[in-house]
Amino acid sequence: MDSNLTAPKSVNLKIQSRGLTDVGRVRHANQDAFSIEDRENIYIVADGMGGHAGGEIASNLCIEQIVKNIKSQSHIFASNSHHPNGQMIHSMIASVNFASTKIYERALEDPSLKGMGTTATVGKIVDNFLYLAHVGDSRCYLVRCNLIYQLTNDHSLVFEQVKAGLITQEESEIHHLRNVITRSVGYQEEEDVDTVVIELESDDYLVLCSDGLHGKVSDKEISTTVSKSGLNAVQELLQLANERGGEDNITIVVLKVTESL
Repeated sequence: MDSNLTAPKSVNLKIQSRGLTDVGRVRHANQDAFSIEDRENIYIVADGMGGHAGGEIASNLCIEQIVKNIKSQSHIFASNSHHPNGQMIHSMIASVNFASTKIYERALEDPSLKGMGTTATVGKIVDNFLYLAHVGDSRCYLVRCNLIYQLTNDHSLVFEQVKAGLITQEESEIHHLRNVITRSVGYQEEEDVDTVVIELESDDYLVLCSDGLHGKVSDKEISTTVSKSGLNAVQELLQLANERGGEDNITIVVLKVTESL
């Protein structure tokens, strides 16, 4: 995170949320899934992959198991803690890998599901702090003061090539292998999980989305739409992605952060 994003002294914040998922205009099944658990401040987007019904099973099983695991560790996510909190970070990683094991075991039970997996972008908010756990190429953005910051790195072949200086960012956006990911939840029992912790401010927005959105709509367009329309941006962004072809499933979750009165 940019040091300029360091938040001022904490105030009590309120989170409002809205989410949508859509099959798009080409595919016959929706392998995306999302979860909004406002009471526990848990927010997840998962984009499944795998033949047969594998992708749909993987994404839904992933969300189910992550939510279950985080809720079972509510004592770890107690408020009024020191942040960033190492136990909370470890618990987020463990929850994603708990889901990975369950998906992997399910595939072993049914050979037709072999190789299924899913992305997972998981947010948990505690005391105005966002704890993120992330695998794959779904994304979480922060929109603050009309500027947008990508909080997650894509675990994809083209991102690795950009990072290595082999191709430019512009070339990556039209690369024919841009949808090939290098990490997924469930392909193996455990995965390398990225984590991010930031302090939120009033008037922030968070956007969690699958590549069905960010592959069709630019970061600037996401920022402008969210800054203008707030929670209603979910419908506008989904419509925009579909108007540009809708070749993939599209999932968007927008969180609005306001000061609690």
